[in-house]
Amino acid sequence: MENKDNKMRTEMNQIELIIGKILRIGVIISATIMIIGLLLFLIMGTSGYAKNYIPSNFKTIFQGIVHFKPYAIMMLGIFCLILTPVLRVVVSIYSFYKEKDKLYVYITSIVLVILIFSLFI
Repeated sequence: MENKDNKMRTEMNQIELIIGKILRIGVIISATIMIIGLLLFLIMGTSGYAKNYIPSNFKTIFQGIVHFKPYAIMMLGIFCLILTPVLRVVVSIYSFYKEKDKLYVYITSIVLVILIFSLFI
């Protein structure tokens, strides 16, 4: 019984480390993308869009990225930053599943659905 508890504790510690790495890597990737967009903005001297326009939907952002528009690249960095905690929720669902905690799996799954739904609104 003790061996099983130690194995479970070790596995949960590994999952916590993975969650921490996800958050760190997500922030680093987001910051890097945003810095690239900022550098392009400084080099080009323009956002790539008409005055006071900021791309806000996925289609416009990805079209802007293809054309190397600085604001679109910066918006991609913000989008990645938003997705970082969403990925953390996915890993948490897996963690609760491994702990056999069905209630938290359901609750966290509902949170994930709400997050995904809010991204598309």
